[in-house]
Amino acid sequence: MIMKNKVLKGLFFAGAVSLFTACNPKSEAPMALAVDTAQIKKEIQSKEDEFAATYNAREVKNIGYYAENATSFRQNRAPLVGKEAIVEFLKEDVNTFSNTNKLSCTTNEIYVSDGGNQVLEIGYYQVVDGTNTVVNTGNYISLFVKKDGKYVCLRDMSVSDIPVE
Repeated sequence: MIMKNKVLKGLFFAGAVSLFTACNPKSEAPMALAVDTAQIKKEIQSKEDEFAATYNAREVKNIGYYAENATSFRQNRAPLVGKEAIVEFLKEDVNTFSNTNKLSCTTNEIYVSDGGNQVLEIGYYQVVDGTNTVVNTGNYISLFVKKDGKYVCLRDMSVSDIPVE
């Protein structure tokens, strides 16, 4: 009888554990969203091309590059906070840019997160004069976020490769 009770208790315990684990919802890792990084890189490069074309035309206007709450870090100055401050700086800066100079920006790498809603871009810029002689080169890093289905720059920073004389 004692042996029978032990077997029954063991079966009851095993059944209870089985029932508990069967009814307990399984926690699964959230599925990662598939993102097309090649397409995102094209979108970011398109933003850079539009920015350079606008700058080269000396027509600083709202091209949808910066977010309203963007911050831009430039050499030898305090951070520019807010889209309005950045645009004002660019309007002044374009006036010091020679009429024959041309800016180009190249997206080298992107790092995508949050299912494509955030993109960190590492890029290279170059400025050539009217004879295609390089007058400045440098690197930049930009953080883009997706707002209303389009990427806008939230933070950026650039630095020239040209040594200070």
